[in-house]
Amino acid sequence: MSDDTQDAVSGDQPGEDLRFPFEQAELFEPPPQWGRLRGTCPVARAELPTGDRAWLVTRYEDVRSVLNDPRLSRAAATRPDAPRLGPARPEPDSIMAMDPPDHTRLRRLLAPAFTGRRAELLRPRIERTAEHLLDHMAELGPPADLVEHLTRPLPIITICELLGVPDRDRESFKEWTDAALTLAPHAAGAVTGARQRLADYLRHLIAEKQQTPGDDLLGSLIAARDEDRLRPAELVTVAATLITAGYHTVANSLANSVLALLRHPDQLEPLRGGGQFPAEAVEELLRWTPGPVSGGTIRIATEELKIGTTVVRPGEAVIPSTASANRDQAAFPDADRLDLTREGARHIAFGHGIHRCLGAPLARVELQVAFSALLRRFPGLRLAVAEEELTWGTGMIRGVSALPVAW
Repeated sequence: MSDDTQDAVSGDQPGEDLRFPFEQAELFEPPPQWGRLRGTCPVARAELPTGDRAWLVTRYEDVRSVLNDPRLSRAAATRPDAPRLGPARPEPDSIMAMDPPDHTRLRRLLAPAFTGRRAELLRPRIERTAEHLLDHMAELGPPADLVEHLTRPLPIITICELLGVPDRDRESFKEWTDAALTLAPHAAGAVTGARQRLADYLRHLIAEKQQTPGDDLLGSLIAARDEDRLRPAELVTVAATLITAGYHTVANSLANSVLALLRHPDQLEPLRGGGQFPAEAVEELLRWTPGPVSGGTIRIATEELKIGTTVVRPGEAVIPSTASANRDQAAFPDADRLDLTREGARHIAFGHGIHRCLGAPLARVELQVAFSALLRRFPGLRLAVAEEELTWGTGMIRGVSALPVAW
């Protein structure tokens, strides 16, 4: 397809209007547009909820290339005139909206708290938290909403303990992050307000911790600010980003993965009542289950470049869809099939390149602990409602809103 033809096409077929994000009609079934685009128009222009336009990148190898290309800038997406996906712009002081050298500086500062070794040291604490939550669920008896009793509280307790946030404030974080991640076109005020409330709270907590320093991540970040390794505005935004990413992504991944397991009893049966949940099964669930609606963070081209045969010009937006890439048959044979024994799958649910998710080792431990504890404690776990009654949230990170279960 020539560049002129590519510019004239706004969908996977000439004359079709491509609007993004795509609607997902069935649980776990990827929108059909992804497969069509990978086959016929792997880099396609689409209209976003804001009215802006972006290039959608859909094939696995192209997505990996985009995620690793320094000519595609996250920082440029914070500019007032930049195309945007959601109602509010990314915050310039967020590590998720930075390019090197600022991104490199912050990542080096945070990386020691999120190594695989550090995550394993936290495993016993996460196991105790999971057992406590399941004890409470067992006391209440079936049916119980697993989202309310396990998949939401486990990651928010974990990230709040890591940061040093008091127990009493956890529920507020849930409300603020839910609001901050909406994609509703006219919700800019709600998003900005939620971000502001979270920032105000963190400023207050930081002031408290300056008086009584603690042995936690927020204390380490305060020390880094005092040593001029972290700008004051960055301190608040980094803490807010860690809370949002550490809670929302893991909570939805947990809920979606449990539902996926219950929908595949033939694969789940050997794991019921057993020991540690297999690591390869965690990786397959990460690949197969829904994640961010967009599948990737918007980037802006800083110079002309090619993705495949498509020319992207300076100032144009690119969205690399990890959601599509993880279902690419060229990278994963029989990609639409969940296979808990799949080996060697190089999924990119956590991204790729310099922006690969810092919290990936911690998220993996949380998922493994939660699945192990749940299936050991409730080997007869099953859905308590018809699958058709389940609903999905409408935020930037797709997840089942409630998951009633019995045992």
